[in-house]
Amino acid sequence: MNPFDYRRAASAEEAIRHIGTHGAKFLGGGTNLIDLMKLDVEQPAMLVDITKLDLAKVVPTTNGGLMIGALVRNSDLANHPQVVERYPLLSQALLSGASPQLRNMATTGGNLLQRTRCYYFNDTAFPACNKRVPGSGCAAIQGFNRIHAILGQSDHGPTSGESCIATNPSDMNVALAALGATVHIQNSKGKHSMPISAFHRLPGSTPQLDTNLQPDELIVAVELSAPLFAKNSSYLKVRDRQSYAFALVSVAAGLEMDGDTIKSAGLALGGVAHKPWRSLEAEQSMAGATPSRQSFEKAADLVLFRAKGYEHNGFKIQLAKQSIVRALTLAARGTNAGVEA
Repeated sequence: MNPFDYRRAASAEEAIRHIGTHGAKFLGGGTNLIDLMKLDVEQPAMLVDITKLDLAKVVPTTNGGLMIGALVRNSDLANHPQVVERYPLLSQALLSGASPQLRNMATTGGNLLQRTRCYYFNDTAFPACNKRVPGSGCAAIQGFNRIHAILGQSDHGPTSGESCIATNPSDMNVALAALGATVHIQNSKGKHSMPISAFHRLPGSTPQLDTNLQPDELIVAVELSAPLFAKNSSYLKVRDRQSYAFALVSVAAGLEMDGDTIKSAGLALGGVAHKPWRSLEAEQSMAGATPSRQSFEKAADLVLFRAKGYEHNGFKIQLAKQSIVRALTLAARGTNAGVEA
């Protein structure tokens, strides 16, 4: 681990002033950043400790939604009474992630910024990783790519400086995408917000960038609008073992029902792309339909029609289709019909 300076911020404004220092990083729970520092993937010149900021509250909003502070711990959020009752999809997703010990430390803001678990990104012995060393190539394309992306990837060949087939590892992000969350951000000029769909990026020509958050900006909160899917939602996570494993494919599914008809839907996938993958076209295809295998398979086909697999992860395409159908079926039966992981 490289030497670094340390500052503890007493306010958001102070934290933002410190982060203007070249090479500085915010320190919240540290569950991802510290690991990356130990691996020499991240080498910040300064850590700005923000754990004393007043950003650890969950409060109702005037429009019937919920404002979640950036420093709310994952375990506290997953078990918060209003989240369990009104946004069970988010609670399910959080409880399927990591381990109890990590959830007790990890924060909402940190989870939004969680970096890929691509083997080649996390191992500096592999020189070819455009995310870690822009322009060096992508070893995963012709390497062991079982956990890698099948949607939205930038694939110009292993030696291209723009190629990247890494995936976003977060469970929370998938649920927030399906719920249409908004991320609130502060910088030296004030505050602004962006939908979570615009917060995370696809690799494109800049695979080293995971989000549209600027280096001098601080996440202060995540906002959820009034709940639509409290009665009919499901989070399905398919992984190699029951706990402390990242998703091969995950699905956050929510249905707003009007009698026996779907009024609206929220659908997002994890483990398949550089960002939580949400298909508005698939969601819209279910509006006005009755819950059925046929309507759910149609939605799955719309999500996956551009999917592309590689030597070791081609199975993900069919796995994702079956997972979408299963998650939507469980959601249609009711939130308490079953939680699968």
